[in-house]
Amino acid sequence: MPGFFSRRARLLAVLACLTALHTAGRAAQPMRLEVGFPPGGTTDVMARLIANELSAQIGRDIIVENRAGASGNIAASSVAQSAPDGNTLLFAPSSHAVNASLYPDLPFDTAHAFTAIGMVATTPYVLVVNPRLPHGSLGELTGYLKQHPGEVAFASASPGTGQHLAGELFKKSAQVDILHVPYKGSAAALPDLIAGRTGMMFDNIAVMLPHIKSGKVNALAVTTAQRSRLLPDQPTVAESGYPGFDVTGWFVLLAPAGTPDAVVDRLNQGLNTVLRGNRLAGKLAELGAEVKTSTPREADRYVQSEISRWSSVVEQAGIRPN
Repeated sequence: MPGFFSRRARLLAVLACLTALHTAGRAAQPMRLEVGFPPGGTTDVMARLIANELSAQIGRDIIVENRAGASGNIAASSVAQSAPDGNTLLFAPSSHAVNASLYPDLPFDTAHAFTAIGMVATTPYVLVVNPRLPHGSLGELTGYLKQHPGEVAFASASPGTGQHLAGELFKKSAQVDILHVPYKGSAAALPDLIAGRTGMMFDNIAVMLPHIKSGKVNALAVTTAQRSRLLPDQPTVAESGYPGFDVTGWFVLLAPAGTPDAVVDRLNQGLNTVLRGNRLAGKLAELGAEVKTSTPREADRYVQSEISRWSSVVEQAGIRPN
């Protein structure tokens, strides 16, 4: 009997060690943060900043994986189908909410396939015009557009982006007839705007600021409800005669639906801790973004409200992907 218990004790000890090693190995596996856009763009750069800071905060390696294509839907689909264990996350920009109505045949339900970890940042857009257009104020531009229906085109980075929807919402609010010309990114759209082949554009303030300062384009208004600290003298569109106008670019960290609340809350705590640090806030500011913290529930409600809001704009404007 003593030998039996001795052997049994040794066996249990071995099994305990193997279990501990297996658990440690799983914990040591890096997390994946998927991004639906190519390396080097604002979304990718921001995701890598978050991954670096959050990794140090929670003690886990986080690998950023770019699954570019279909306006971010390839990465979103990948995460939606991943195990809800907190090891695979999605870094999503505001176009994520627009895609829900812009692409009716997605292999996932945007409104129900994800749970939010938390908001990350917001980015205001600015309306810029070619200097040849009247640019004393937004009211002056609107008057000109009404007198020349269908003659002025507005550029965007691509269909369904915040830049595009800001233009469509302005078109509806001001009741003007302007033509949408989509490009493959802001960098591709800018030369035609500067040359006057298009007349106006909504885009990220950080992207447009150097061109505003050089006089290549003129700023008329920012799209957010409050003025931007980057262009404090520029009025908002709402201040310029269109109350309630508010188009804000945003970024959110998402996990697959069904991820346990304890995992979500732990990641949210880590995310908010790094967002409140001056180092990350400063780096985000260089991208024209402002830190936005939230609880998971607040982030979920915000994303759901954006899905609903832009669904009606997409339908009324008849927006379709290229």
